[in-house]
Amino acid sequence: MRPVGLEVADIFRQCGPAFRAQNTASLSRGQRRVMSAIEQCRTAALGGHVEECDACGHQRIAYNSCRNRHCPKCQSLARAQWLQDRQAELLPVEYFHVVFTVPQEVAAIAYQNKEVVYNILFQATAQTLRTIGADPKHLGAEIGFIAILHTWGQNLLHHPHLHCVVPGGGISPDGQRWVACRPGFFLPVRVLSRLFRRLFLELLQQAFDGGELHFFNSLAGLKESLAFAKYLAPVAHTEWVVYAKAPFGGPKQVLEYLGRYTHRVAISNNRLLEFSGGVVTFAWKDYRHESKNKTMRLDAHEFIRRFLLHVLPSGFQRIRHYGFLANRYRQIKVALCLKLLGVPTPIAAHSESDTTLNYLDRYQRLTGLSLRECPHCGKGQMVRIESFLAGARARGPPTKTS
Repeated sequence: MRPVGLEVADIFRQCGPAFRAQNTASLSRGQRRVMSAIEQCRTAALGGHVEECDACGHQRIAYNSCRNRHCPKCQSLARAQWLQDRQAELLPVEYFHVVFTVPQEVAAIAYQNKEVVYNILFQATAQTLRTIGADPKHLGAEIGFIAILHTWGQNLLHHPHLHCVVPGGGISPDGQRWVACRPGFFLPVRVLSRLFRRLFLELLQQAFDGGELHFFNSLAGLKESLAFAKYLAPVAHTEWVVYAKAPFGGPKQVLEYLGRYTHRVAISNNRLLEFSGGVVTFAWKDYRHESKNKTMRLDAHEFIRRFLLHVLPSGFQRIRHYGFLANRYRQIKVALCLKLLGVPTPIAAHSESDTTLNYLDRYQRLTGLSLRECPHCGKGQMVRIESFLAGARARGPPTKTS
């Protein structure tokens, strides 16, 4: 049975100091920042406040969260807000899930050049989907889609790929009609794969020619143009993995699916099974063997190393919108899509900019759960009676920590 409350933070707090000491030269500033954030999340190190029930007097401490996008505990509210903002953009059509993956040789380059190569992954994917979608031989329309970067596999190793969620159709070139794709079929994956491969390698070569790529350790020899070309020659002739999953049942299923993918981190706390003797045991699915459920045991330092493989460059945007869902024209073009589909434009939901609600109200509105209700008596409301700064301790004698 999984230990109650076991978290990635427990592993970082116990083994993080030794890991940092042993890997001083190789850890980036961003990786150190992520480690520190996860270790301090919802502890006295970040401060917080004391709440008391106005009916029974029950007290609890509420520590502040780190809000780091790599922290397994800090994604629920951001995910709920993002999903609510997407509700008005859903169309009453079939939706498809298309995944673009790069070969391991390219993934190795990507790890040493994250920002450059991850941007190439987005650019090549977007250009591929939009080009084939606009081709009269296929759909012949302007499509729209959301692309979400994941850099991990279930075993936590580096495996960059893009998940694209695409409405099944698009706007005709003259903007006068909705062009629907064939039921159950979006675009031919082999055609997508080959164009994606060509575009990606062209962009990667441009980055190399422009001096944007840097190579270290086992890849240091790729600084020479001939070595770089020789290294990539085999992948220019292999099939790159692009696959389309079965279409969704409808807009509601699309939101549920997006909720599982958009704000995911490398591993969630609920996949941790055991942490003892310096060894971490976690659940994973082996997709190479029919998605069989398995368990993996890793030394804690190796677990931390793999987790940190997926720290993104500061400010890097891992969720992007394209086509008629692109940020600049989304509101106008989604309204056009709904008009062409004969569907009334929905009333806009509350936006992220709504500053009239505090955190507790926003949490309840977005999740349906109340943080004000007393967990002890279920009748009273939790009222803040004391706040304390980072590193300080609460003066009150709370009976329960949350």
